[in-house]
Amino acid sequence: MAQAGTAPGPTTKEGPPVMLIAMILVSVTLAAVAQLTLKHGMNQVKDSFGVVNLNAGSLRAVASQASVWAGLFLFGLSALVWLAVLSRTSLSFAYPFAALTYVLILVFDQFVLDENVPALRWGGVAFIAVGIFLISRTPHGS
Repeated sequence: MAQAGTAPGPTTKEGPPVMLIAMILVSVTLAAVAQLTLKHGMNQVKDSFGVVNLNAGSLRAVASQASVWAGLFLFGLSALVWLAVLSRTSLSFAYPFAALTYVLILVFDQFVLDENVPALRWGGVAFIAVGIFLISRTPHGS
């Protein structure tokens, strides 16, 4: 039953509301971009200061990197959207979509960073994609 003042979102014939899936995808995409941004920042730290250790000097080097702060900010945005998702559906429905970050990172590595991605890794990501598709076709609960 919908709460007063809320209307159910548009739905597909078999699956959950389209808006719910869109919110999940926004959260997951923000999280993936956050990971890529953090990795960029840490590469800059490594290039300037060497490998990061758990000491004051390393922590200062990390804290001085704008890309690290940008990545953390993006994670914060992702978390805010994720909270809205969790208020609308069950965790067992929403959480498997977080695995899409693996897919996005792999695609970025292959086509943007021009890194070699082994075929077996692509196969694993294909299984993830099929699993997420199957999950998306189930009732989403709340």
